[in-house]
Amino acid sequence: MTTSSSTPSQPQQNPPAEGTCTPTLPGFTCGLDATLRIIAGKWKPLILYFLAQGGPYRYGELRRAIRDVSDKMLIQQLKELESDGLVKRTDYKEIPPRVDYSLTPLGHSLAEALVPLCSWGTEHMDEVSRVFAKREGWGAKGR
Repeated sequence: MTTSSSTPSQPQQNPPAEGTCTPTLPGFTCGLDATLRIIAGKWKPLILYFLAQGGPYRYGELRRAIRDVSDKMLIQQLKELESDGLVKRTDYKEIPPRVDYSLTPLGHSLAEALVPLCSWGTEHMDEVSRVFAKREGWGAKGR
């Protein structure tokens, strides 16, 4: 009788397909986990999106483009994106102060990765709108 080195209780694992999310990154579940952690925050994906549209942008331009964000949150998220190496802040040391923001090469690569999400949202806008309207109805019932 020949014995096999594999046990029946352990399914054979196929090697991951190229470009898939694999749990091989130290400190992260997978590449998707790493990406989601770096863009965590309600406003970071929108900041990256608008800066990718042809920055550099001055603070006021970003503030107007990203509706409903408070000054505090925009400043905080810009600082985090700068600290993470995704956004470059240029201070021109002028009076009145002039500062602008642009994407670094790493920020550009991440912004490009967000394009399919933007396309998905555009293609499914009607369904997404219905989902959010339904959610709002749930909250109204509990009042």
